[in-house]
Amino acid sequence: MQPLLGTWVEIRARGRAGRVERAVRSAFLHIARAQRRMSFHDPDSTLSRINLCAHHSAQQVDVWTWDVLRKALHLARASDGFFDVTVGARLVACGALPDHGYASLHAPTGSDAVELLPGRRVRLHRPVVLTLDGIAKGYAVDLATACLQRAGVHQAVVNAGGDLRVFGPEPVPIAVRNAHGALNDAGQLFNAAVASSIVAPDAQQRQRFTARLIHPKGHAVPSIPQIWTVRADQAWLADALTKVAALAKPGQRAAWVARLGGHLMTPEDATGLEAAA
Repeated sequence: MQPLLGTWVEIRARGRAGRVERAVRSAFLHIARAQRRMSFHDPDSTLSRINLCAHHSAQQVDVWTWDVLRKALHLARASDGFFDVTVGARLVACGALPDHGYASLHAPTGSDAVELLPGRRVRLHRPVVLTLDGIAKGYAVDLATACLQRAGVHQAVVNAGGDLRVFGPEPVPIAVRNAHGALNDAGQLFNAAVASSIVAPDAQQRQRFTARLIHPKGHAVPSIPQIWTVRADQAWLADALTKVAALAKPGQRAAWVARLGGHLMTPEDATGLEAAA
């Protein structure tokens, strides 16, 4: 277990002892590198350089950041804008993200401001502020998972504070904590990922969950504390689809998530996810 991605990241792996130890160390290094490149909180990250400079000149980025932006822009189009990485200015304005002195906190949101150019270059057509918090943690979990698989690990769980992925021959039992704190059996997770996002945390919950959800279209978000949990093949997708689930209309949540490749796991009063191996 290591403190990364704004939470505690836990890796449980099984295989040959020497191989597993090396693989786990390498997996943590992959997560740390992803954090250095895509962290909004780090003023020296690749993401911060994009926010500061890309509306002046196109910025070349690493392959991981490029891949996350490509996935994010595709999902923004496919979700009719429910998932939007250009809401960073609003999150800065409400104090959920730090202000690094970017050119504007008032530029209109919208993924049409982001252009991916040949040579892994990123251009912003207006000074929007990008945040990858809604997808990068899941992507880092996927990077760690791929690293473990390449190393020949037989079975593993990578858990980044609720963004969780499992692989191997044995399923992992999971449970959902409801609004009253009780754990409800949610079956087993087998070669898949789950992620959770909180909406409208109360004062006590805000001590544990500092992030906030912003509706990219300016609509009000639900005011009742809830956590949405989504299962998908990969953690980046499960992570992103929790935002779609939280912001879609109540009668359309499950359909939107399914259309985009996930499965909405929790009822509307769910408030968390835990896993045990």
